[in-house]
Amino acid sequence: MTTLAATSAPPSTTRPATHLVGCSLAAARRVVLVTLRNPSLIVMSVVQSVVFLLIFRYVFGGAITPGTLSYVNFMVPGLLTVTVLFAVMGVGTAVAGEVHAGVIDRFRSLPMPSAVVLYGRAAGEHLMTTSTLLVTTAVAFAVGFRVHNGWGIVGLLGLCMLAAVAFTWVFIAVGLAAGNVQAAQGAGFLVLPLSFVSSAYVPVTSMPGWLQTFAMHQPVTVLAEANRYLTQGDDALAGLEHTGGYYVIVAVAWCVGILAVAQAAALALFRRR
Repeated sequence: MTTLAATSAPPSTTRPATHLVGCSLAAARRVVLVTLRNPSLIVMSVVQSVVFLLIFRYVFGGAITPGTLSYVNFMVPGLLTVTVLFAVMGVGTAVAGEVHAGVIDRFRSLPMPSAVVLYGRAAGEHLMTTSTLLVTTAVAFAVGFRVHNGWGIVGLLGLCMLAAVAFTWVFIAVGLAAGNVQAAQGAGFLVLPLSFVSSAYVPVTSMPGWLQTFAMHQPVTVLAEANRYLTQGDDALAGLEHTGGYYVIVAVAWCVGILAVAQAAALALFRRR
């Protein structure tokens, strides 16, 4: 006579999606609290953006004629695009610092999905970036910026926030790959050629021919032209090769593509640590 031993299935280790979201929000709250305890981080981000706005509005504005638009209406959509890039540039340094200090390793020891430290960092930084974007937008209206219709500014803010999410993950990956704070800081300055060799501040046609090819086909230019069209309508399309809808669709595609690649790279780098 044989006896069959009943075997019980091992407890499932699968966590529901709500657990991942909850842990990510907790990690995001930590990022926000750390930032609020160092208000100079927020203040400097806002001040930098506002100073750039005022310089281009009142110092360079009288010397640049962008076509059918006034310079302030031409410049502000591009400047707000660049604002989110500069606002998230410090994410790489923060991530590299936490890796060096062992914070990432301590998160791994907690009973939660280890990657939530990255999702939390992205969410927390996005809240800070949004505050910088909103303050800079308010100052832009105060110095003469106007929109073609009310929904245009909603579209601009939405596209800028999407770009902020995408580039936040780029700098998370940079921070993980850099290995130390100094290297992450150096890599952050790669934002400069993207920002200034674009149509953010001047028409691409004003650049040397050999530089126009790069400027016309990089994401900051496409985002700036899309934001310009959303806020200024068809007047923003003078001298451009494509329709406004084209720039909006391509801008969204750039953001989604950058987000997908950067997030995959960041998660792969995180798993290798």
